[in-house]
Amino acid sequence: MLLPQAIAYAYLAGLPPIYGLYSSLIPLIVYAVLGTSRHLSVGPVAITSILISTGVSQLATPFTPYFIELVLLLGLLVGVIQILLGFLKIGFLVNVISQPVISGLISAAAFIIIISQLRSGFGIEIPSFDSVFGSLNYFFVHIGESNFGTVLICIASILTLLLFKKLPTNFPIAIVLIAGFTVISYFFKFEVYGIAVVGEIPKGLPKLYIPTFKWAVIKELLPTVFTLTIIGYVGSIGIAKSFQMKYRNYEVDANKEFIALGFAKVLGTFFQGNLVSGSYSRSAINEEAGAKTQVSAFFTAFLILITLLFLTPLLYYLPKAVLAAIILVSVLSLIKVKEAIAYAKVRVDDFVIMMVTFIVSLVVNIETGILAGILLSFILLQYRSSKPHVAELVKIEGTEYYRNINRFSHGIQKSEYLIIRFDDQLYFGNATYFKESIYAILNKRSDKPSYIVLHATNIHSIDSTGLYYLESLNKELKESGIELLFSATIGPVRDILMRSGSEDAMSIKKQFMSINDAVVYIESIDAENDCDLLSLQYNTPQGFLARIFKKRKINL
Repeated sequence: MLLPQAIAYAYLAGLPPIYGLYSSLIPLIVYAVLGTSRHLSVGPVAITSILISTGVSQLATPFTPYFIELVLLLGLLVGVIQILLGFLKIGFLVNVISQPVISGLISAAAFIIIISQLRSGFGIEIPSFDSVFGSLNYFFVHIGESNFGTVLICIASILTLLLFKKLPTNFPIAIVLIAGFTVISYFFKFEVYGIAVVGEIPKGLPKLYIPTFKWAVIKELLPTVFTLTIIGYVGSIGIAKSFQMKYRNYEVDANKEFIALGFAKVLGTFFQGNLVSGSYSRSAINEEAGAKTQVSAFFTAFLILITLLFLTPLLYYLPKAVLAAIILVSVLSLIKVKEAIAYAKVRVDDFVIMMVTFIVSLVVNIETGILAGILLSFILLQYRSSKPHVAELVKIEGTEYYRNINRFSHGIQKSEYLIIRFDDQLYFGNATYFKESIYAILNKRSDKPSYIVLHATNIHSIDSTGLYYLESLNKELKESGIELLFSATIGPVRDILMRSGSEDAMSIKKQFMSINDAVVYIESIDAENDCDLLSLQYNTPQGFLARIFKKRKINL
C-alpha cells in the first residue's frame, strides 16, 4: 500500500514520484529505531502532501528544482522544531488546536486535494489560481476538453478501489491496479492517445543532500513550517495512542514521538526524503497483517529499497489517472461530515469553529484557516469561561446529597442558609459575573438568610482579581448580616485563601469538608443562639436547664 501512495502523494505535493519513494526509506528506519509506537506506519500522507503543495507553491512552481529544494528545506525545519519541542518536553503546545479546528482543516484539505486531482483525473490542463474556486470554475468551463481515455481509466480505478474497500480483505488492489494499467499502457501506447503517464523515474539509491539555508527563504516558509509541525504530529500521536489503548501492553510517549518524527524528517532530508507522518490506513493494515513491533517497518523499507534498485523503470508507463484515483479514494474519508453533524447536535459553538476553519481554509489558505480556528476557539473559550454555570443547591430528602434546585425543585430549602455552587476557576474573566450571580440568587429569596455556603469543589484555581472580588463579597455580606462559609474547597485554592492575609474573610474556621458539615455547623450555632435567648429571658430553673442543654449541644 505504501508504494502506490508514496508515488501518488509525491505528485500531490508537487514533487516527482521518486521523492515519495525516498521518503519511504530512511524515515521509516529512523522511526522504527526511535519511535515508541509498535504499530504506527509512517510515510507520505495526503494531508501533509497538500499542506506542502499549498504552502510552497506560493514561493515556487511545483515540480521545478527550486520547488524541490524548498520542500526539502521545509522538512528539515519542521524536523528540527519537532526535536526541540520533544527535548524541551513541551508537546502540550499542540493542545492549542481543538478537535473542531482539526476536523475543519482536514475537511478543507480533502476538498483541495479532490480539486487538485481534476487535472490528472480528466486530462485537462488547469492553470494555477489563487483560489480553489478559480480552479473549479475553470474545470467546469473546460470540462468538454476532457480526455475520454483518461476519464475512463480514472473512473474504472475508483470503482475497483471502492469495491475492494468494501470487501473484508486486505488484498493489495492499489498495487495490482498500478501493475495492470502499466502493462496495458505499455502495450497500447497510452501516450499516443493523450493519456498522461508518469514518465522516467530514476533508478538507484538517493544521494546525500545538504540543504541551502537562506534566512529570507526560511521566513517565508515559517507559516507552513508551523502548520506542518503541529498537524503532522497531532495526526501521528492520535493514531499511535489509539493502538496503545487497544493493546495496553506498551506506552506511547508524546515527547519521544516528537523526537522520533523530527529525526525521521531531519535524517530523511539528507537522503532527499522527508514527507512523513503517521498514516491511519497503513497502520491499520500493518496491525491487521499481524505486525507486533516496528520490525515490520524494516521489511517495508527493504521492499522500497528493492523497488528503488530494480523496479522504477517499469513504472514509466503508469497512467497518472490511476494515481489520481488512489488519491481520491484515500481522501474521501477525510471529509468529516459525521463529525460536523455531531458537533451541530451536541455543541453548536464547536460546529461554528469547524465551519469557520473549513471556509477560511478554502477561501483564503490553510494556514489562515488554522489561525482563524484557533483564535475563534480561544474567543469562545473565554466567553464560556466568563459566564460559567452557577447553581443554587438544595438537599434531596432522605439523603445527604445537595443538587441544583432547577433539576430538583422538590428539594429541601432552609430559610437560614443559601447554598451556591460555582462551576469554574475564579479569575479576572469571570470575577464580576461570580459576584453578580450570587447577588442575583440572593435577591430572589423572599427571606434573607443568615449564611451563604459557597460550595467550591469546582473552583480549581483563583487569581488575584478573583481573590479581590471574593474578599469584597465577604465584606459586603458581613455588613448586611450574612456570613460566608466555604465547603469542599480544594487544597491549592485553600492555600491561596490562607496566603491572602485576610484572616477574617478566609479563616480556616469558615472551611468545611462538605456541605453537610457546614449545615450541621449552622444548625448548631442556631441552637446555641436559641439556648442563649432562653437563658436570658427566664432567670428560672428553665434557664438553668437551657444552659445545660447548650453545653450538651456544643459537646455533641
